[in-house]
Amino acid sequence: MSLLATQRIALACSVAAVLAGCSSSPSGVAVADASAGTGDAAPVAADSGAQADDAGSPPDDGQAPIDDAGYPLGDGAFLRADRFVTSVVSFTPTACAGYGQSLMPGIVEGPPVGGGTDHGSTDVVSLGSGGSIVVSFAPNAIVDGPGPDFIVFENPFWIGGNPNDPYAEPGEVSVSDDGVTWTTFSCTPTIDSQASDGTGVTGPYGNCGGWQVVYSAPGNGISPVDPTNAGGLALDLASVGVTRATYVRIVDQTHEACPEGGVGPNTNGFDLDAIAIVNAEQP
Repeated sequence: MSLLATQRIALACSVAAVLAGCSSSPSGVAVADASAGTGDAAPVAADSGAQADDAGSPPDDGQAPIDDAGYPLGDGAFLRADRFVTSVVSFTPTACAGYGQSLMPGIVEGPPVGGGTDHGSTDVVSLGSGGSIVVSFAPNAIVDGPGPDFIVFENPFWIGGNPNDPYAEPGEVSVSDDGVTWTTFSCTPTIDSQASDGTGVTGPYGNCGGWQVVYSAPGNGISPVDPTNAGGLALDLASVGVTRATYVRIVDQTHEACPEGGVGPNTNGFDLDAIAIVNAEQP
């Protein structure tokens, strides 16, 4: 989230506002029972509601320690740790970005920490305008299966509670099986230097990440691998002619202003929370 947004958006709490001490109440939005999706409950982990510290550093993601078996689920089953990001291959932030970088790679590993409709998660790393990140799921992989195959989680929210006006910092998503040859999901937001939220772009966003609110969070009963209820951007490999992918790349598509002098924000651009595999090679 950009600090510019906090100057222009009323009744909303962005990441930058959290840094300034803004607090948000729970969303209260009704969501479908997770049992209607995959049947997995959310991972059992410590609540990650802690705010950023006084130095402006993001909090630890609050995940309980795990062993090689994976993340324990409420129904007694296990969700493997490699159903989420296992490593950061590259991270190339631009100016006015880098929020969360000190906690890499852990801050983008594990399940999402969704904030619902009224505020964005602070469990993220910011890419900046045009910044990028490449992550891996090795030794696991995303495979083409029924419906969506993976979900990308950012931290948008509804401005003023309006579902037709999301605070969106769109990102282009690409997949690769070897880390060399990439296939990209179309992401072409409209450039709008006068965008009221300060992001420099407007919708429609299509298959861009960064405009779909996130409902799944540790302990709230919404499975992070349930594309019906988890929120985020759910993508199907078949839609781009791919059958298997080990890597995901995200390139920010915002045009947020960055101060030329003085102390600028470090929160511009796409904010990656997590990526979850729905159809995994190793379930």
